[in-house]
Amino acid sequence: MQPPKPLPYSSDFVSPDEYVSSLLHFVYTTDIFQILCGGVHILDFFTSEPGLFHTILPRDWHPFLLQCDIMRLLDILMRDDLDSLDLEGLPELPPSLFQYIKSIRDLSLSRDHVPAKHDLPVLPKTVRVGMKPKKIHEVVNFADFIDGLSRDIQEEEDGGQRITHYVDFGSGQNYLGRALASEPYNRHVVAVEGRENNVAAAKGLDMTSGLAIKQKVMRNKKLWSKMLESGGPNLHANPDVLAETLKKVAGSDEFDFRPREQLCTPIKAEEGRGFVQYVSGRLDSGHLSEVITKIDATGRDKEAPKLMAISIHSCGNLSHFGVRSLVLNPDIRAIAIVGCCYNLMTEKLGPPSYKHAYLRPTLQALNGRVGRESAKFDPEGFPMSARLTTYENDGIRLNVTARMMACQAPRNWGRLDSEAFFSRHFFRAVLQKIFLDRGVVKQLDCDVSGSGGGGPLDKCTQPVTIGGLRKQCYGSLRAYVRGCVEKLTTSAEYRQYADVMNSKMADMTDAEIDRYEAAYLPRKKELCVMWSLMAFSAMVVESLIVVDRWMFLKEQPEVKHAWVETVFDYSQSPRNLVVVGIKSKPVPD
Repeated sequence: MQPPKPLPYSSDFVSPDEYVSSLLHFVYTTDIFQILCGGVHILDFFTSEPGLFHTILPRDWHPFLLQCDIMRLLDILMRDDLDSLDLEGLPELPPSLFQYIKSIRDLSLSRDHVPAKHDLPVLPKTVRVGMKPKKIHEVVNFADFIDGLSRDIQEEEDGGQRITHYVDFGSGQNYLGRALASEPYNRHVVAVEGRENNVAAAKGLDMTSGLAIKQKVMRNKKLWSKMLESGGPNLHANPDVLAETLKKVAGSDEFDFRPREQLCTPIKAEEGRGFVQYVSGRLDSGHLSEVITKIDATGRDKEAPKLMAISIHSCGNLSHFGVRSLVLNPDIRAIAIVGCCYNLMTEKLGPPSYKHAYLRPTLQALNGRVGRESAKFDPEGFPMSARLTTYENDGIRLNVTARMMACQAPRNWGRLDSEAFFSRHFFRAVLQKIFLDRGVVKQLDCDVSGSGGGGPLDKCTQPVTIGGLRKQCYGSLRAYVRGCVEKLTTSAEYRQYADVMNSKMADMTDAEIDRYEAAYLPRKKELCVMWSLMAFSAMVVESLIVVDRWMFLKEQPEVKHAWVETVFDYSQSPRNLVVVGIKSKPVPD
């Protein structure tokens, strides 16, 4: 059941404890890692001279990094055999850079996925409706994994435990639950989802897949047309308005005009047949008592329920809730949680202290939601485990920039897509320089070093959040600047920027934009290298987050087994590490 190693760590380490100790020491003590994973913000790349590339990275790294083709550099960072590197035509690889690359590789959990030895079931066409290839890959592999895990739990030597229900955290449109409830698995699934539109869409798909039937109701098209004329096109948004309009137009409520998803009736659970029940609501912790009490008797076996909490890509703290549910709920016997969106996690230890100078939140990070979350000291946030919380009496900390970088998938970067997002980052960095020069933003003292100023990261600029633009805006710096200014002056969402944009940016000419491009385009390579190093280094950040969740489970006396393994092909789904926990079998009264 459990893999030979509870974590997919490098063979250079002889035990999980040696790996974890090395990981924590590196993260806590390595300045260049903390700078690349938390200290650098792309907005400020060109707002100081000589720029972050030259002031942050060791001087002896510069010649090699600037002369190495960016795709060749990605190969060296992540793919090539470090013991037999072919560096013909390049400057000497600095020993300190070589050692840094090796350390990041050694401390990053392996993401290689070994496919199942058996043929995976093919999802019926009716169950695949709405799924893209990535989702099909995830659902097929995870459903098979969950089914196999459940059988292993039941067949354990000490008598095992039969899992009766799966509780899917943040089920979305319930693609996974629908697969588990269908042939060949026929499992009972409790889908927990906070967004009503997702639940409605999921119920519609249940009817398509045969897990639910549509109620037969009386319809009257002529009457419906009259109702639209009287009550408007959004009648279903308010059931009271619907009922009142129906009585006004028809003189009775004889006809049923509920939308399709409200006519969904789950097929009654029978022996050997799958079943889906939806529980609407937002989870604020790992306590599931309200969810468990809502499990339908029709969906229950005669025995007391034995639940497994599962999730594919539960965002932020929702993964923490799933992991904690194993400890907080007697009926939860096992968990299998694949997390994502680490940037949405909160922070248990609050803003990093001066002991972690480069991880202190910059003024960009203190803006809006991020600042509020950082200041909460949220007990549900990162880190979960006592080991990370108390490390060196100060704890292991990550800021939002580090957690955002952990969401990258650098092993999947190709030349074309890399060039596209490198260009977007370059445009944004140059635009921030333009904003600074024209007085749209100010340069502020961040003093991350705690030394009274003077460090390379002690200056930052006021953030301006822009978001996405039309595709044509990314064709050139001119188009990008014009698109950003238009959005910031015309969109109601950004009206707080309208006055300053009109006063500071209205007279900017194409020739002036071209001068900025001519000045900074030769330095685009610096940004490409820095972003690549940041994303590469953040593989350790993701490993740290996953190790923290595993360590939390290992610290709980009632947890018998805990491990981490890959469940998806990284090239198709890079957030592919599942955290598994299984409780000891309860002792009979």
